[in-house]
Amino acid sequence: MTALTVRKAPLALEQRLVREGVHPLLSRLYAARGVASAAEVDTAPERLLPPQRLKNCEAAARFLADAIAAGKRLLIVADYDCDGATACAVGVRALSAFGARVEYLVPDRFTLGYGLTPELVRLAAARRPDVIITVDNGIASVAGVAAANALGIATVVTDHHLPGAALPDATVIVNPNQPGDDFPSKAMAGVGVMFYVMLALRAELRRRNAFAGRDEPNLAALLDLVALGTVADVVRLDANNRVLVAQGLKRIRAGRMQPGIAALFAVAGRDARRATAFDLGFTLGPRLNAAGRLADMSLGIECLVTGSMERALEIARSLDDLNRERRDIEAGMLASAEALLATIDVAGAASLALFDPGWHQGVVGILAARIRERAHRPTFAFAATESGELRGSGRSIPGFHLRDALDLVAKREPALIKRFGGHAAAAGLTLDAPHLDRFREAFESVAREIAGPELFRRTIETDGPLESAYVSLETVRMLEEPVWGQGFPQPLFADEFVVESQRLVGEKHLKLRLAREGCAVSAIHFRRDAPLPPRVRAAYRLAADEWNGAQAVQLVVEHAEPAP
Repeated sequence: MTALTVRKAPLALEQRLVREGVHPLLSRLYAARGVASAAEVDTAPERLLPPQRLKNCEAAARFLADAIAAGKRLLIVADYDCDGATACAVGVRALSAFGARVEYLVPDRFTLGYGLTPELVRLAAARRPDVIITVDNGIASVAGVAAANALGIATVVTDHHLPGAALPDATVIVNPNQPGDDFPSKAMAGVGVMFYVMLALRAELRRRNAFAGRDEPNLAALLDLVALGTVADVVRLDANNRVLVAQGLKRIRAGRMQPGIAALFAVAGRDARRATAFDLGFTLGPRLNAAGRLADMSLGIECLVTGSMERALEIARSLDDLNRERRDIEAGMLASAEALLATIDVAGAASLALFDPGWHQGVVGILAARIRERAHRPTFAFAATESGELRGSGRSIPGFHLRDALDLVAKREPALIKRFGGHAAAAGLTLDAPHLDRFREAFESVAREIAGPELFRRTIETDGPLESAYVSLETVRMLEEPVWGQGFPQPLFADEFVVESQRLVGEKHLKLRLAREGCAVSAIHFRRDAPLPPRVRAAYRLAADEWNGAQAVQLVVEHAEPAP
């Protein structure tokens, strides 16, 4: 059962925003999201928190400046998702512009797994680096950093994941979530952390007069990469992250983007001049992630670092093909998952941990997300490795901290989980195959203990009714300007409608004509093939529908139920 709720918009906040010049509709939406002043939604570059506030950021800058001056070889070790790829591209482009000798390496997720492992350090050592810089990983790489230290290789860890009980013995660690860091934006993605280190490094090089006689590199040119990685990693869009994303989108809309970003928009058939955070998260991000899921993320990184539009288009087409293949694999896995779910009392369970020997390691994260959406339970999906281990990827529901739950399982069953890490909403782990049932039981026990029954009631938060006068293309354009996303959700309205007409399109979507207060409007309900009753209460977003060069407002229905 799904319940529609309405976000509370404190009247005092709403009125204050209106007095400060914010549009009345936006004032209501912002107030419901906790915005107390217009300054909080100001996305000018000057609103960014200074790098000096990020613990060890300046220390990392000094160390890297010394390394560049000494001609040392730098090797960036990246994660194999979109955040890791964009963070790597930011590092490669910035460090190259600073005159550094820099290369990059991405672990094969199927043989080496996640992070700076000792095995990866041995592979990296063949390139004879003086310094390893991790991006979007490293905070849990205690053994990997120790292996690098033993080989005389310095390490600079840049990460945003939650640390474990022990920190690696790295030369410098930059992570807003490490102990003792009071940086206000704990939600920065890995690419945001790397961008901040590069900002601090440029300031340090400026102090050393390193740019004498030449133009200083413009790091704002990398904000398209920062925006993409931030949105694709589904981190909370707090005020600082909204500035990063808004500035990146501004550059993309103006056509000032990396060739790889332009190429990804082109192969997806999206107009970069009207780019939104949705495009970054659901159009570009999946294409880049497909490289890490099915092939080698080095392909995705090359797309982002090449200066050739021709080469970028060639790679983007390959990424598009990989994404189509990923969708086909996902569809088959989802069908087998649904067969497994049919044998489980989902309503009586507090968690799900599913496995099929045919599942693809690179796609289990997406599968876990799909199952979580349907079952509204913390979910892990597992795939087998050649070594006989099981690698699981998990997705959670609001209010259930997945990594903390794994930590509790690991404390109670010390020999059960071989490795784990992640966030509140997503996490991963590795098990020996015979231990799956033990994990299933232990995780279910923890889930029942820390999650009350209210967590398992699916609710959809809305912004309540929308005045008919606001159902217009002008409103659509206005709502496209702010940066919406995780933690700052896109407006979703709820109203009662008469269903004037409905028909099935594409075999699984309902094309609708909805009416209220004497006004009728076109609508579409994706992934629904069952007909609606004559009167419905619907939760919907406003969008622009383009047909034969003309645009009209359209409602995108997220949920519909019989009207009371």
